[in-house]
Amino acid sequence: MKRRDFIQKAGAVAVVSSFPLGVGASVLKTKQAEIFKVGIIGYGDRGSGLHRVLNGMPEKFSVRAIAEVLPFRAETASKNYPRIPVFEDYRRILENQDIDTVIVATPLNAHFEHAQAALEAGKNLYLEKTMLFTLEEIEAFQKLVENYPKQTIQIGHQYRYSPIYFKVKEYIQKGWLGKVTQVSARWDRNNSWRRPVPSPEFERQVNWRMYKEYSGGLVAELLSHQMDFINWAFDTVPDRIYGTGGIDFFKDGRETFDNVQLTLRYDKIGMVGSFGATCGNQHEGYVFKIKGTEGTISLLTNEGIFYPEPQTKEKLLEVDGVSGATPITWTQNRNGINLVNQPTKDGTIYALEDFYRCLVEKTDPLSNVRTGGNTAKLVAWANQSIYGGAVLYSTF
Repeated sequence: MKRRDFIQKAGAVAVVSSFPLGVGASVLKTKQAEIFKVGIIGYGDRGSGLHRVLNGMPEKFSVRAIAEVLPFRAETASKNYPRIPVFEDYRRILENQDIDTVIVATPLNAHFEHAQAALEAGKNLYLEKTMLFTLEEIEAFQKLVENYPKQTIQIGHQYRYSPIYFKVKEYIQKGWLGKVTQVSARWDRNNSWRRPVPSPEFERQVNWRMYKEYSGGLVAELLSHQMDFINWAFDTVPDRIYGTGGIDFFKDGRETFDNVQLTLRYDKIGMVGSFGATCGNQHEGYVFKIKGTEGTISLLTNEGIFYPEPQTKEKLLEVDGVSGATPITWTQNRNGINLVNQPTKDGTIYALEDFYRCLVEKTDPLSNVRTGGNTAKLVAWANQSIYGGAVLYSTF
């Protein structure tokens, strides 16, 4: 590449980093003409967390009802929000004609039942990730939604809505990383991943992530975010899937593995992805690295840095004879480039802001039934490989 062309290209990096944070300009320009009335089905950590985020958007959303089968969670919801009715039967929400939008944040094995019922009741739907549990459910749901073209359906892979992740996708698409051959992602912790239960009879309902009947385990709950982003950023899906793992530390009656490792082969674009999670070490925590011939991007959930390869860095450090400046603005240690220059918000905020935009504009969300379905299929195949030990070939 000629020096002039390289500087023009690198200069574009500096310009794009000055764009305002947000999913897109249309989010900011949307007229606040309507407040959507929301019912939340499932009020565990995620359902109650989504409620708190919605409370910060009173000009967009108003939570009108909650459904929760566990009595102690229902009691907490009633205590915190005495003016909002709390039902044991989720169908009471669907019968309410005043409610136009439903959030489903129940255990994964219940997603299909609740999502189907919400659509059949004429509601818009925010369906938490992973979209669905089994390959059969995914196929059936993707056919089902064809009957409801006027309803907005968003899948809750919130991290792809962060401005940082939009910037990464832009770097990849414009070739600033060169040819990407490796992706390395982890999401580790050093604890049992269990929630406390008030009484033993609630064990499986509270700790549903531990049991195969309800859950896709670490792959569904954690690694699906990073796998979904790679699908989106590269506009691709993996061709081969190999996984392994075990219950290697917490011998406590759980069924889903506490230690997993996946290798995904993307034949169409010539790339290998390594995705892993353990409950036995927290040193790295959340790690997400995308490695190309011209540079590496290292991501956390709320920050990211571009590290050029040595030959690329040398060109980017050259001082222009006219402007007296380097083509880009470096961080203080001159080792990397910050992808954004302002603190970012929780990804859920960006996701719900864009959900509102899609509700108003009646457009398909970025995280939709097709993309969410691809990720859900990938999770299902990954778990088949992890528990069965075979290399699988995808059939998207």
